[in-house]
Amino acid sequence: MRCKKCGYAAHARSSYEITITTKERYYQCINIECSHTFIAHETYVRSIVSPGSVEPVSVHPVNNTQASLQL
Repeated sequence: MRCKKCGYAAHARSSYEITITTKERYYQCINIECSHTFIAHETYVRSIVSPGSVEPVSVHPVNNTQASLQL
């Protein structure tokens, strides 16, 4: 997203889910002399491809060897 004040790029700093289809994003301009902070709404419009039936999967068990390697 671009800053409407100076035209530079703005980075998303955080977001808040308003509904399952709408998210409110907080942006800040990367231009240090501007630093405009603003809010934009991101809204779901439509699906391009939708999956058939979705079945939940089980969580993979972690054995002690894998757990110690991750530390």
